[in-house]
Amino acid sequence: MDQDMVVLARVRLLSANRRVVRGAEGLWIYRVLTRVEPEAYGSKLAYVLVEASASPLVRELPERRLALLDEAVEVAKALGESNPYRAKMLARALAARQREGGGGGEGRCLTLRVPGVDSLDGDEGDCPVPAEKA
Repeated sequence: MDQDMVVLARVRLLSANRRVVRGAEGLWIYRVLTRVEPEAYGSKLAYVLVEASASPLVRELPERRLALLDEAVEVAKALGESNPYRAKMLARALAARQREGGGGGEGRCLTLRVPGVDSLDGDEGDCPVPAEKA
């Protein structure tokens, strides 16, 4: 990893003066920093990826939305079991992935139970994991 890119990403992160940097800049920052410190920045990358998948910029690009959500799931899965945000980010990414690629209520649904996560902020009732993929 190019150290100049890492330093630039850290400078942009600090200059943003926000808890989570969103949009294209956030994607770039967290992708770079997750490569060097995955436990520190992976959960924020997963969060921003899920958020970006709902952006109007990709509304007419279903392949792009799925790619963003697939990346979010992979990043969340890669977080260590001891990471306090792993369960919530993984559940959120899986739920968004199911909504995006879901069959509109077709087929059976498995309920996803992630230890340490009681709610996904109003996502109750969704089918996060289809039975055929479990």
